[in-house]
Amino acid sequence: MMRHAWSLLLWMLSTVQLFAQAAPLPDSLHDPREWRLRNIRQLTFEGENAEAYFSFDERMLCFQSRTSRRGCDQIFIMDTGGTYRKRISPGLGRTTCAYFLPDGRLLYATTHLADSSCPPPPDYSQGYVWPVYPTYDIVIADTATGAILQRLTITDGYDAEATVSPTGDRIVFTSARDGDLELYSCALDGSDLRRLTFTPGYDGGAFFSFDGKQIVYRAHHPQGAELEEYRQLLRNHLVRPTRMELFVMDADGSNVRQITNNGAANFAPFFHPDGRRIIFSSNLHDPTGRNFDLYIINIDGTGLERVTYFEGFDGFPMFTRDGKKLVFCSNRNARKPGNTNIFIADWVEEEPPQHQPPPSSPSKDSPAHPRQP
Repeated sequence: MMRHAWSLLLWMLSTVQLFAQAAPLPDSLHDPREWRLRNIRQLTFEGENAEAYFSFDERMLCFQSRTSRRGCDQIFIMDTGGTYRKRISPGLGRTTCAYFLPDGRLLYATTHLADSSCPPPPDYSQGYVWPVYPTYDIVIADTATGAILQRLTITDGYDAEATVSPTGDRIVFTSARDGDLELYSCALDGSDLRRLTFTPGYDGGAFFSFDGKQIVYRAHHPQGAELEEYRQLLRNHLVRPTRMELFVMDADGSNVRQITNNGAANFAPFFHPDGRRIIFSSNLHDPTGRNFDLYIINIDGTGLERVTYFEGFDGFPMFTRDGKKLVFCSNRNARKPGNTNIFIADWVEEEPPQHQPPPSSPSKDSPAHPRQP
């Protein structure tokens, strides 16, 4: 028992890192057109950090991170003040898509149950593609010890992109278990599995509305020769994310409605707490497809509004339950080209200014596409 306790203490000390408190973003780096964001604070300062999501009590954030010292993303938690972070995943394989459960446990997808090494990068000879590793499975971990408490998925094929309803009763995730990338939901223990989408093509990146009654997601439903190309890529465990539109459906998979139809790469949608709007990331205003900004739109597809104007990547937005704060990831204020960090800001809920400057042109140094969610 004593030896076990000492090993546990060493593990906790090795995975907890202290950081300076969140730093306010200098006014010179805050575009005045981003009037909906005030008091922007930077929480991380190195590496590639993505998919930062609040715990149910909104005191913590979970996220995936990769620095020059690690070959693959690993899962971390951090307080919302940015004073420390702790690695939760074991440092093996590749991990993605962490999300808190109501009791503080953590969902995430990992490849290390099949192979402890970092999986190879995708074959870019076929253009820009995302890997959908068939060894990804979803697990539930203890945030105090990092121990995996349950393997939620055990089927062959890709299982990832899991998020939890704010009502605390359902999980939605993406899976290739039936031969296509579709959305499924289940109870918190993995029981009561239900398939939600059935249209050929990619359906993923789903989030519940705050009342748990709706789901927003990204999708690409090609036809004809494009559908065959999609299927061929999927047989090689790849997907091409250059065109994604946003959809909303009821939580049981019914009443599907398409929200965007702009031919861009729209992704990372998240409901505003009022249930009537969706914030998301898109490259729709950049002809080169390199610059991703945050936008907000009504669930009927009207009222599109651009939120950020940074000449680089802004993505993975998430509101607090009261709608007063927004966490997101961005290339802004990066110490090294390509670094992506986590930011938190106050959200301004008031009428927009009558006059705004025209949008700026994209930077040549902007990333070609968002990192894989």
